[in-house]
Amino acid sequence: MPFAEHPLAESNPLTGRFRSFARVQTPTTGRTLARWAAALGLLALAAGFLPWTQNIRSTGTLTTLRPQDRPQTVPSTIAGRIDRWRVREGQHVRRGDTLVDLVEVKEKYFDPQLVQRTREQLEAKIASLSENKAKNAALTDQQVALRAGLQVSLSKARNYVEQSRLKVNSDEADLVAVRNDYTIAQRQQQRQEELYKQGLKSLTELEQRRLKFQEATAKLQSAENKLEASRQALRNAQLELASLSAEYQDKLAKSESDRRSVTTYQFDTEGQIAKMRNELANLSIRSGYYQITAPQDGYVVRALKEGLGEIVKEGEPIVTVMPDAPALAAELYVQPMDIPLLSVGRKVRLQFDGWPALVFSGWPGTSFGTFGGVVAVIDNIDSQGQYRVLVTPDPDQEPWPKPLRVGSGVYGWALLDDVPIWYELWRQVNGFPPDFVGAPAGKDGKEGKAGKKEKKAEASAEEEAK
Repeated sequence: MPFAEHPLAESNPLTGRFRSFARVQTPTTGRTLARWAAALGLLALAAGFLPWTQNIRSTGTLTTLRPQDRPQTVPSTIAGRIDRWRVREGQHVRRGDTLVDLVEVKEKYFDPQLVQRTREQLEAKIASLSENKAKNAALTDQQVALRAGLQVSLSKARNYVEQSRLKVNSDEADLVAVRNDYTIAQRQQQRQEELYKQGLKSLTELEQRRLKFQEATAKLQSAENKLEASRQALRNAQLELASLSAEYQDKLAKSESDRRSVTTYQFDTEGQIAKMRNELANLSIRSGYYQITAPQDGYVVRALKEGLGEIVKEGEPIVTVMPDAPALAAELYVQPMDIPLLSVGRKVRLQFDGWPALVFSGWPGTSFGTFGGVVAVIDNIDSQGQYRVLVTPDPDQEPWPKPLRVGSGVYGWALLDDVPIWYELWRQVNGFPPDFVGAPAGKDGKEGKAGKKEKKAEASAEEEAK
């Protein structure tokens, strides 16, 4: 095209002077891009003022809120050998159903009639104790009889001593009379001797007087001997009285020793009976452990021992049982800096493994495939640098899926305050923690009016107290 005919030649006066201006063209693509960039910038700026729900994100697994709802291993209470399996893996069992049959492996329990024989030994020991008590009663009666006999014998011995004393007194009186007769006979003899010498008495009369004197002498000697014998009898009676108490005390001491020996044996027998009763009770209880039963309703998850004839130790786990219909809870782990922002009752959104979900953490209302939860438990101690939080289903939200299983993965985020998007971006860039909200969040994640009213009431009460 000739330069004079170019459209710019008329609009620009320089085109007439410079031919290069006629060859330069302004592209329209740059202007379009600039317009789009400006529009997007304005849109991003406007979006920065949209509300964004702050949240605390964490991961974890599904567990149960109640310890009895968690998978448990069923151990063997006693050592034994597996004789028979009553269940298979995946089978549903009721509480008390037999899982495994065991047989004894300890030789002291091999006897199948061990409980009956132990009971017979116990009955024999009880009969022995009964006879021992009868012997103890007989020894007690014997002691009573010995004490009564001692009193009677003492009375008899005292009477004999008194009788001997009276005999001595009587013999002493007789001796005095005999001595008087002896003295009179002696004097008469002397007078007869003098009269015979004077010739006044005959020899016959003298001999008669001498005979009477001899008789008086013999009577005197007899009386003295009799008195001495009575005194000796009195001494013997006194000695008998003194030895009688010692003799009966010896018998009583021997009887008391026998009675105490019987009492000792009785106490020892009672201790053996108590021990045998304990052993019998243990044997009876042990016989109930030959069948391992299900502790509660549930499913047999895994057999930890295989085959038949395998030996198990005391307390060794045999099978794992998962209770049916457990109260599920999400076990989440939260960083320590986020724990002050959580409280029991805080709303949480959860995403479970295996359930497709479209998640917008800042816009929980637009998320799809998530489920509601409520913080139920916050641990007071950390676990490897994080704190455990248990989340239960929110009764005001849709129920959790029924096919959920304990141990599956879960992703959750606790809903906090609503802030602009630009503020959230600024906070994330600077690494600041989310804003603290004192009261538990409501359905929309904001602090409810009731929480604000409670705060005002608490503040006014504090001011009045001051």
